[in-house]
Amino acid sequence: MYTLLSGLYKYMFQKDEYCILILGLDNAGKTTFLEQSKTRFNKNYKGMSLSKITTTVGLNIGTVDVGKARLMFWDLGGQEELQSLWDKTGFLCIVLAALQLTLKTRLTSNSEIRLTLPPNYYAECHGVIYVIDSTDEERLSESKEAFEKVVSSEALDGVPILVLANKQDVETCLSIPDIKTAFSDCTCKIGRRDCLTQACSALTGKGVREGIEWMVKCVVRNVHRPPRQRDIT
Repeated sequence: MYTLLSGLYKYMFQKDEYCILILGLDNAGKTTFLEQSKTRFNKNYKGMSLSKITTTVGLNIGTVDVGKARLMFWDLGGQEELQSLWDKTGFLCIVLAALQLTLKTRLTSNSEIRLTLPPNYYAECHGVIYVIDSTDEERLSESKEAFEKVVSSEALDGVPILVLANKQDVETCLSIPDIKTAFSDCTCKIGRRDCLTQACSALTGKGVREGIEWMVKCVVRNVHRPPRQRDIT
């Protein structure tokens, strides 16, 4: 009887939790994408005004429930000073990175602050959403370099990656074929994993739901990274 009730409880009140990193350069639209995701999947969520979103210095966290899956999003700052911390350990690391960035702005240009923390961040995630500003052609090569480091990490081997060509609502934006051509050098490093490049407008919400639903399918079927179970009561 206990086993039966325990199984029923888990079926009704537990969700499989998957951790998803949202990465990309600063001003790519990562936080806007996160806010749109929470608005579309959480019925009672009253999101912040998208016009008030500023560049993330540190970490934003959000959760979205899709069926029996719960996605825990880690939206990490994309400034150059923070990119080296993408593969590091948890919240403390992000706080220290933000402190480093703040201090750097108050010191001379020749001053340097370096942090050395044990790598673990990538090892804890189940999926990656990489956001590209498709209106910023000047920084496309910089974005490609950052993406190349992500897909080259052994800690992310086999982890599904959703590449979002954001700001597709802007008439002068780069097309999906343009983005794929610019990132073609990274293809061989993606390896045997689920990877999708998709058009998106985080501002209007176009492509947000489709991207999240694709990610859910991928993390659920990836047996190499089992979910964490959390009570939802």
